[in-house]
Amino acid sequence: MAQVADEAKSGLDPLFDPGFFLDDEQKELRQQLIEICEREIRPLADANDRTSTFPRKSLEALGPFLGLLLPKEWGGLAQGHVMFAATVETIARYGDASCAMCYVMHIGAVEALRLCANQHQIDTYLKKVVPERRIGTLSYSDPETGSHFWYPMASGASRTDGGYMVTKKASWTTSGGFADFYVFQTTSPDFKEYSDLSVWVCNAEDAEAKPGEWDALGLRGNQSGSLLIDNKFMPDNQLVGNVGDGAWSNDEAVDPFFLVGSSGCWNGISLGAIDIAIRHTTRRTHKDVGLRVCDYPTIQDAVGEAIIDTNAVRCMNYSVARALDEVTEAGQKALESGEYARGDYLPWLWQLKFAAAKNVAHVVDKMLHCTGGSGFKREPLQIERYLRDGKAGWVMGPTNEVLRQFVGKTALLGMESLDYWNQVVNWRAITNETKKLSPDEKREFAQRLLAEAEG
Repeated sequence: MAQVADEAKSGLDPLFDPGFFLDDEQKELRQQLIEICEREIRPLADANDRTSTFPRKSLEALGPFLGLLLPKEWGGLAQGHVMFAATVETIARYGDASCAMCYVMHIGAVEALRLCANQHQIDTYLKKVVPERRIGTLSYSDPETGSHFWYPMASGASRTDGGYMVTKKASWTTSGGFADFYVFQTTSPDFKEYSDLSVWVCNAEDAEAKPGEWDALGLRGNQSGSLLIDNKFMPDNQLVGNVGDGAWSNDEAVDPFFLVGSSGCWNGISLGAIDIAIRHTTRRTHKDVGLRVCDYPTIQDAVGEAIIDTNAVRCMNYSVARALDEVTEAGQKALESGEYARGDYLPWLWQLKFAAAKNVAHVVDKMLHCTGGSGFKREPLQIERYLRDGKAGWVMGPTNEVLRQFVGKTALLGMESLDYWNQVVNWRAITNETKKLSPDEKREFAQRLLAEAEG
């Protein structure tokens, strides 16, 4: 007679892994990465979380994965977006979510730079990433506009002899104060509207970071304090691409890599929590009834739903990443300034990040319930860290509130309605509001408008 297996499990069965998205080389790379995570990254995760320590050792342990998409002659792995999604997911699941998110920002910086790097930037930054374990990061937030990072009102640049004077104020910057180089965005010199943006790269010594400000609920190793580049001189070769390339760089590099990568992080946290719940519930026994915790149908339901929901988002991430690979020759295609490939998939990337961030909050919460009081404590399961880390998904810009409005507004009113830089006039709203004015108020309002137009 067949019997139900009663052995303890180490985590989620490989039966539920969508490995069909990976080729043989990528599967081998992922296995190597799992070993790095278990040997060198995971043992540091709890202490880094408790002490808010930047995971420099963990990042350096990644070796050639720091140059995941870079050419092999530069020490990289020449991989694409599918492997990027798998890499971040693996680090967050088997290693440390803080390290995974710092890695996302590192790859975002590397790829935003590589999109249109000049020879100086290739030699000074990109070729040194792997051999010298150079860590980069993106600095795109703005204290004046919150998660609307595409609107850098507190930053700017002006022309001067031999280059530019550049100011960047960031409300928070992942790896701030610990990165070796920063890729950041300001309004362009001589800009006339906020859609005119430019991208820069600078060394760590050019930026004033305040990592000590970072005391967060989760992702405590990120060190995402504020950053200031205070009217620093930047030579011409520190401008990334052309003046005015910033909006294109956002859509073509920064957003796609951040949204694929951060979604991989949230999926990895979900999987890590599922692994913990499976390990605990297949070992924990209620001796009074002779049942393991995993024998209860309510636990089976919760774990089953968590697996289904998480794998749905994982498959979405891998599918979108594969689409990006197809239009960029697996991340290796050189694009002309203003040419779009990844940027054409932004509506899918918005949906992806929303789904992954929403899912991780639900899954980790339910897996904590499955582990009961044991999970509520820091030790021995450490699932409470996954709960705290996963909470960052919803609020990390663009926040889920912003993304669902982007999707709904685009579907209902078209892409032009998004109006990133507050340029599209809503005549329906103006007409409706002016209906409420009395004749005298309309005259007064008209005079104000005329004065603004003439002055």
